Amino acid sequence: MADILPFRRERDPEPASDPLWREALGATLRAAREEQGGRLVDVGERAGVSPQYLSEIERGRKEPSSEMIAAVTGALGLTLDDLLLDIATDVRRRRAARLALRRRPTRTTGPELLAA
Repeated sequence: MADILPFRRERDPEPASDPLWREALGATLRAAREEQGGRLVDVGERAGVSPQYLSEIERGRKEPSSEMIAAVTGALGLTLDDLLLDIATDVRRRRAARLALRRRPTRTTGPELLAA
């Protein structure tokens, strides 16, 4: 199968630890809103959504439509490419941190050293 699809990349051995799309989207939208000092009420009003729904999007509880994503990013003054780049950067940073933790050598001292 690898010969048929040479462009296929190996999967991360722990895909479950990557965030869901809605969680990564929500975290990025919340970070953008907070960086601007915006309130849920104000951004929601500009986007045409309730503050409660916007909060659910930010917490990763709702999977918004593409139209809703466009409305919220527009209300935040973001472009879609900026949003996607921010999400990709955050996911890659999290993955790199997770892999670094797995690769860290463990120290053995005392009885553990003798048992090995």
